[in-house]
Amino acid sequence: MHPNQQLLQDFYTAFNNRDYAVMQQAYHPNATFSDPVFPDLNAVQVKAMWQMLTSSAKDLRVTFSNAQADDQRGSIRWDAWYTFSRTGRSVHNIIHASFQFQDGKIIRHIDDFSFWRWSRQALGTSGLLLGWTPVVQNKVRSTANASLEKFMTTPSSR
Repeated sequence: MHPNQQLLQDFYTAFNNRDYAVMQQAYHPNATFSDPVFPDLNAVQVKAMWQMLTSSAKDLRVTFSNAQADDQRGSIRWDAWYTFSRTGRSVHNIIHASFQFQDGKIIRHIDDFSFWRWSRQALGTSGLLLGWTPVVQNKVRSTANASLEKFMTTPSSR
């Protein structure tokens, strides 16, 4: 198995175990992360995001499959099941992740998922009717980024 493929498997195993420290160690100091909710995070922010998400999760379960990697690039499919805390609704998110590696670490991580599918589950009727609109997407992004900023500036959480 290629070392970067092992890195991905270790990362998602740690995610399922809510071990944010192992996840954080997988990132290069100059890493970037992007997904439909957190579109442009730097290494410090992405490490804090994983800590925030794993430490606040009550019923998170993560599985992964199709891990592929070489010296430069990698990909994986991962699924997450959890209760969305703002609404109490159950979510099953299906994510396709792509990676670039440098020095044996993740330098670029992009998660791709259907925002509308996620919003239908997480937000209910409003997500079903409006989850595809920029208004709802921007509101979710704004709320998520405010939560991350608050988490990063609260001494007890870091």
